[in-house]
Amino acid sequence: MSNALQNITGNLYDYPQYYELAFGTDWKPEYDFLLDCFAKYADVTVRSLFEPACGTGRLLHRFGRVGYQVCGNDLNPKMVTYCNARLDRLGLNQSVSVGDMSAFQLNDPADAAFNMISSFQHLATQDASLAHFNCVSKSLQLGGIYVLGMLLSPTEADPTDEEHWSVRRGHLSIDASMRCLQRNLHQRYEIFSVECQVTSPQKTFCLQSEVRLRTYQVHQILELLDLVPDFELVGLYDFSYDIEKEISLDRRTEDVVFVLRKVND
Repeated sequence: MSNALQNITGNLYDYPQYYELAFGTDWKPEYDFLLDCFAKYADVTVRSLFEPACGTGRLLHRFGRVGYQVCGNDLNPKMVTYCNARLDRLGLNQSVSVGDMSAFQLNDPADAAFNMISSFQHLATQDASLAHFNCVSKSLQLGGIYVLGMLLSPTEADPTDEEHWSVRRGHLSIDASMRCLQRNLHQRYEIFSVECQVTSPQKTFCLQSEVRLRTYQVHQILELLDLVPDFELVGLYDFSYDIEKEISLDRRTEDVVFVLRKVND
C-alpha cells in the first residue's frame, strides 16, 4: 500500500482521534493543577465537574474514572460522540451533549468548571463572551470555581507565532504545527493554521485547518471580567501549572490561567 502524502483540508475538530493525540497527551500537569485549585480555592467540596467546549473530554474521562461526576458540552457532534463513547467504555454516564458554550444550562449545578486551552477565545464577540460567563455562573454552586486558560496578546513582547511538536501512540504518530497567519489587534482576531501530518501503517496524510480566535490584551480581559459580578478573581497562573507560583499580569503576559470563584447567585 502506498504511503504517499496526501493533503486534506478540513476541520481538525471533525477528526477527534487525531485531535486527541495531538492535543491530549500533556494532560497530567493540567489534571494535577485542577486538583490543587479545587482544594485551594473552592468554598465547596468539589465532587461534580463541568467542562464547556470539552472536545474529546481528555480531562473529563480521567476525573470521571476516579469518582467525580462529570459533564460537558461541545458544538461539534463528532467530538461529543467520541467523548461519550469513551465515557461509556469506562462505565460512566454519557454526559456530554451538543451545545454552545455561550447558550447552555445545566439541570444540576456543578461544584467546579474548567476550560483550559483557549476554547473560550472561539467566541468572537463581547456579547457571546459575557453570555458564556453568565451561563457558567448559573451552572456553578455558590463558592464553586471556574478555571479558565487562555492566551493573551502581549504588547511589550513578541507573541508566539509558531509552534511545532510531535507525538506518538503505538503505530500512530503526528507531527503537528500551529502558525499565525494573520493578527489584527484592532479588530480583535487572529487566524492560525494548524497542520497535523498523520502517519500510520495504513496511510500517511497531512490534515490542514484554520482556527480563528478572539484576541485579548491584558486590559481587555480584565475589563470583561469586571462586567461579570458573579465571579471574583482569586488566582492567576501560567501554563507551568504550579499552584505555588502565582503570577502578575502585565503587557508581556501571554499564557494565563484565571481562577474565578462564584460569589453571587
